[in-house]
Order: sequence, then C-alpha cells, then structure tokens
Amino acid sequence: MLEAIILGIVEGITEFLPISSTGHLILAGDLLGFTSDTAKTFEVFIQLGAILAVVWLYRDKLSSSIKGIGTDKTNRFLLNLLIAFLPAAFFGFLLHSFIKRHLFNTVTVAIALIVGGVVIFVIEKVVKKSVVKDVDDVSFKQALGIGMAQTLSLFPGVSRAGATIMGAMCFGLERKAATEFSFFLAIPTMFAATSYDLLKNLHYLSMKDVPIFAVGFLVSFISAFLVIKAFLGFVTKHNFNAFAVYRIVFGAVVLFYYIN
Repeated sequence: MLEAIILGIVEGITEFLPISSTGHLILAGDLLGFTSDTAKTFEVFIQLGAILAVVWLYRDKLSSSIKGIGTDKTNRFLLNLLIAFLPAAFFGFLLHSFIKRHLFNTVTVAIALIVGGVVIFVIEKVVKKSVVKDVDDVSFKQALGIGMAQTLSLFPGVSRAGATIMGAMCFGLERKAATEFSFFLAIPTMFAATSYDLLKNLHYLSMKDVPIFAVGFLVSFISAFLVIKAFLGFVTKHNFNAFAVYRIVFGAVVLFYYIN
C-alpha cells in the first residue's frame, strides 16, 4: 500500500511536467523493488487517475466542446486534437512491443532525461516569437507539428508533456497556450495508450490487487490536480529552464548510480 501511495504521488507530480513520468515511475519502481508484471500494469493504470484530473479541471471547456459540436470553433478544436493525436497513435501501435522490450530501462531513461534537458535549453534560447495565445487559434499545420513532436515521447524518458509543450512553442504557441494544448492532447493520447496496455495485461490482475490499484489511482488524481493548477500559474511568469536543469542533474545522477 505504501508503494502504491508513493508511485501515485510520483505519477501525479510528473505526468504533466516536462520531466517524464514514465522515466520517474521506472526509476521509482526499481528503487522500491516493485517491478513485477502486476507492478507494470499498476503504473499504467494510475495514469488514468492523472488524466482524469485534467478532465475534471477542464470540465467546462470539454462540456462546451461536446455541446458545441457542429460549430466552426468547436469543430476546429476537436479536429486539431485528432490531427495531433494520430502520429503518436500510429507509431505507438507499430513500435509498442519493440519499445517495451528494448527501451524501458534506467540507462536509456537517464540519457533521454539529459538530452531532453539540453533540448529545452536550446528551444528556450532560440524560439522567441509566439503568435498563438489560445488553444482555439491553433492551425491544422501547427496541430500536425505538435503531433509529430509528441511521437518523440514514445522513447521512455523524453516526456510526453515536454515533447508537446516544447514542440508547440516551436510552432508558434506561447507558453500557456502550449501547456494547455498539451493537457488537452493528453486526454485522447493517454486514454488510448493506457486502455491498450491494460487490455493486453488484464491477465496479470486479481481481486486482491483492487485496493492497491484504487489507492494509487486516487493519489495520482489528487496530486496531478494540484500540480496542474500550480504549473499553469508557473508558466505564465517563468520559462522552462528550471526543468531543464532538473532533468540534466537528475539524469546524470541516475546514470552514474546505475553504471557504477
């Protein structure tokens, strides 16, 4: 139960920050000795708690989008999400088994953390112009570009949030709009990915796992909700360099620890 609480907190805190939730869960699971097939399924399941935090936080926007289907504004927004979702869905389906088999380990995660940190520094220095201040103003071309950027997060340790936010900034979205579009894109992407994983691994579960999964789910939801609200306030006033520093330092420590 304690492991479930710890991993739920790790998932909730890291899922929507540009620091890789998958990487942190792999590392936390290794340190806790929680690495069985059931543990891997648990890590997938608690991601649903985190994504439901986004659904709850943006429930008014999502509700108005459902009610507004048929209007130009809503159709454009939903079509943009679909366009941005498809690249990762396509490549994820093709490469899922290979990635799970060969890339889910601490060394590759540590390297991805470091490289991702360097990339954030570069983007923050190079990208200066932002023209889109609202998610409803994203163009189809920008949505496709963000979707292609999201495919990079298939590599464990890259960070889905990091890839989509940085990608969105490269394609002209200001920080807050880039962050919110990343949140909205997480809904179809994470629901699809977690559902696919859970269906493949249901045979690892039993009724005795229900309390542990429920606790992890709830803790993930609460911690993600709190982090999302704080993060939105942060991005309106700060750049992402602090996260770049964290990724590089954390990745280097992990790499040194496991290599030695």
